[in-house]
Amino acid sequence: MNSIDIASVLRETLFVAVKVGAPTLLTSLAAGLLVSMLQAVTQINESTLAFLPKFLASMAALLFAGPFMYSTLVSYTRHIFDQVIVAGAS
Repeated sequence: MNSIDIASVLRETLFVAVKVGAPTLLTSLAAGLLVSMLQAVTQINESTLAFLPKFLASMAALLFAGPFMYSTLVSYTRHIFDQVIVAGAS
């Protein structure tokens, strides 16, 4: 493989990593912001209070976005294996 192919593979890898990680990270961020705003309004300063809502939101995101994440990873893996086979044949 030449450097142009490697650069495109690395770019695609980073894009897939963002696509796979974004649902849980964004959901966790939203839950953390909501809990922080609730804590600010009620003046409750308990640091462990945010753990359970973030955990439940992350699990819900994995439940709903799991098929999307799985299909993204499977299609990317097939694409990489196809490139390896084509590069090995030439």
